[in-house]
Amino acid sequence: LAKRNLSRWLWLLLLFSIACLGSVTGQVSYSIPEEMAKGSLVGNIAQDLGVDVRRLKSGKARIYTGDSVQYIELNRERGVLIIKEKIDREALCRQTTPCALHFQITLENPLELFPVTVEITDINDNAPVFQKEERRFEISESAVVGSKFMLEKAMDPDIGQNGLQRYTLKPTDNFALKLHSQSDGSKKVEMILQKPLDREKQEHISLVLTAEDGGEPQMTGTMQIYVTVLDANDNAPVFSKAVYKASITENSAIGTLVTKVSASDADKGSNGEVTYVIGNSMDTVAKLFHISSEGDVILDGAIDYEREKNYHIDIEAIDLGGLSDSSKIIIDVIDVNDNSPVVNMISTSESANPNTVVTIINIQDPDSGENGKVQCFINENIPFVLKSTSNNFYSLLTDSDLDRERASEYNISVTCSDEGVPSLSSSVTLTLQISDVNDNAPVFERSSYEAYIVENNTPGLSIFTVRARDADWNQNARVSYILEDSSVNGVPVSSYVSVSADSGVIHAVRSFDYEQIKDFHFRVKAQDGGSPPLSSNVSVKIMIQDQNDNPPQVLYPVQTGGSLVAEMVPRSADVGYLVTKVVAVDVDSGQNAWLSYKLQKATDRALFEVGLQNGEIRTIRQVTDKDAVKQRLTVIVEDNGQPSRSATVIVNVAVADSFPEVLSEFTDFPHDKEYNDNLTFYLVLALAVVSFLFITCLVVIISVKIYRWRQSRVLYHSSLPVIPYYPPRYSDTLGTGTLPHVYNYEVCRTTDSRRSDCKFGGAGSQNVLIMDPSSTGTMQRMQSEKSILDEPDSPLEVRKVLHYTLFLPELHGPLLPSLLQLYYIYGSTASSCRCFREGGQARSALSSVEGPI
Repeated sequence: LAKRNLSRWLWLLLLFSIACLGSVTGQVSYSIPEEMAKGSLVGNIAQDLGVDVRRLKSGKARIYTGDSVQYIELNRERGVLIIKEKIDREALCRQTTPCALHFQITLENPLELFPVTVEITDINDNAPVFQKEERRFEISESAVVGSKFMLEKAMDPDIGQNGLQRYTLKPTDNFALKLHSQSDGSKKVEMILQKPLDREKQEHISLVLTAEDGGEPQMTGTMQIYVTVLDANDNAPVFSKAVYKASITENSAIGTLVTKVSASDADKGSNGEVTYVIGNSMDTVAKLFHISSEGDVILDGAIDYEREKNYHIDIEAIDLGGLSDSSKIIIDVIDVNDNSPVVNMISTSESANPNTVVTIINIQDPDSGENGKVQCFINENIPFVLKSTSNNFYSLLTDSDLDRERASEYNISVTCSDEGVPSLSSSVTLTLQISDVNDNAPVFERSSYEAYIVENNTPGLSIFTVRARDADWNQNARVSYILEDSSVNGVPVSSYVSVSADSGVIHAVRSFDYEQIKDFHFRVKAQDGGSPPLSSNVSVKIMIQDQNDNPPQVLYPVQTGGSLVAEMVPRSADVGYLVTKVVAVDVDSGQNAWLSYKLQKATDRALFEVGLQNGEIRTIRQVTDKDAVKQRLTVIVEDNGQPSRSATVIVNVAVADSFPEVLSEFTDFPHDKEYNDNLTFYLVLALAVVSFLFITCLVVIISVKIYRWRQSRVLYHSSLPVIPYYPPRYSDTLGTGTLPHVYNYEVCRTTDSRRSDCKFGGAGSQNVLIMDPSSTGTMQRMQSEKSILDEPDSPLEVRKVLHYTLFLPELHGPLLPSLLQLYYIYGSTASSCRCFREGGQARSALSSVEGPI
């Protein structure tokens, strides 16, 4: 209390001394709770000081806190004080009350000083905490009622009502809780035995110690206590003193003996052996001191008088039976002159009039007594004088008129020395020069910028940096970067990029896709911090670079799940015969879209090859009769990206001269399965096929008998596989395209037996077989009919002509059943029919259809 009153008197003396010089006005005080959010309002300082806001701006008002952290900042535009950094009262003042921030608000031209005090009030933001979650005791059953057991104190950094208020112990069958007030304001917590223990009835006891504070809402902390009941130890250790006092000089070496404590135990043998422990192990004293088994208190860390002037250590003496006694050690720290004076410039003025206060200097020396008394002086032969205004403040005044043309700046050295032995000193140099005017706008390093970024980037990625420089000084040269409002494809540019106001770093806000946007433009403005501010802008172009993120897409042949597409190769085909062409595209650009074609797998690799660049599948040798009818080629399409992406397409090829030759083969063509050379699989398959053929033969023999009896009805309801045909230029993968030309098919019959042959004429360079039993397409009959069989040996009643138009959606329709129905209706003699034509140009061949299907 005496130190607090002395400090208060020193502040009153300071304010009175500075007020006499005309540079300090009345003091303003505020009270705010801790943990206020950054930017919260503290108070209207302009109104409370009675100062116009314009005066704050013209006088360059600012806050001076010495070497302390600045938690409060001044908004000169509004004349208010706001929170700059969130304040934690416990970190700032610990248990000291009241907790307050002291600083000064300075004004220039003329120089004025306004002391401000902001008291930080406590809120209940900390719960009581025990260092250990549990405590174990081993207590003899002979322990007398009233035996004391020292418990660990809980720590709550809050103060007052929000601090630690009470302890509770449950259950209370054997033990009660007792608190003792100590000299430092804390409470010693003891567990008192109130009922004799009986190990035979209860060997283990479990209790819960709860620490509660008084805040709203109330917060608690708990510690589990386990008691093991032992036998025979009936005397507890007793300290020789209730309180031990000692002193130690700051900066003492580690390992220094501070004091010695002792406790005696009336028991003998192992029950009389006493060990010493520090009770407040959660506090900082546990890191600075330790106590040996003999009771010696040893220094373990560096101590500083300016940080802590005394230490309170709780100690325990515990015997092997679990009984204990407690005491307290108070250690006073002796000050040593180990700190030099600290010189701080509070504010400067550039006025050139005589007897004008140029700056106010604050002197701080944490030492005490003579070690903290300071005297200051400046260098000679300069037009300035240093006058003391209080114990901690000096004013630097002009001694004569200043002439800028004679001296554009002055270097003033201020030296301060304390009166300690030996004396310590510090010095600081103040440079006064002409103030700056904001007459230069920021200038970018380039007239325009171009930058590249690879697509599929991570949002937030730094693209590049724009920089602008300002020839002015200080705030006038502080450049901020602003993204000017504009749009890219109707979307604000701020959804594409952002710019850091301080560093000028351009960041990508989203992930870019080269296939959607190739490049875009925007402008960035650089603005300085002058008043009024000056600015300039620059154009920026961002170009997106392609990445190989799209695999090739195969357009032809179309891979469908319900049908098989087969390319026909006649057995008379020569070397280099064009079977088909694999067509693929890649939506990427550059080398990422360069495609190459490779034959990955084939039934007969010696028969076909694939063009590396064009995807054409050609024969590499003469086709022979030994070549299998069914050929399955797997072609892989790769792009040239790094790493490359690929797509696979399966091409089915029929090596035959006519449809009937491959009809039975392709009805069993496997769908979307890889060729398997496993011998076991084929053996099992062969067994299944033989069994199936045997059963099939029986069914076929019976069916033929029935068929001859019901020929017309069975033929009309034929369910044979259909062989429709894909016309040239077919590329509709969804089956919804239209045929670019009309194709007319003519069918003619004779009156011969029903086992006559039907031939479909014409062979093309490219043939397509579609095997799809589930197809539902239809053939549309033309309105007109005409006779094209004018041979004299043909009967007139069979000179019927049907015209059909085949459209692309119906390519899977039942063309063959329709023709066979016409064949049954108009004749059955063993003759041949030769009139299946397509617009005058034959595209497929089907021959040797023998007898009734």
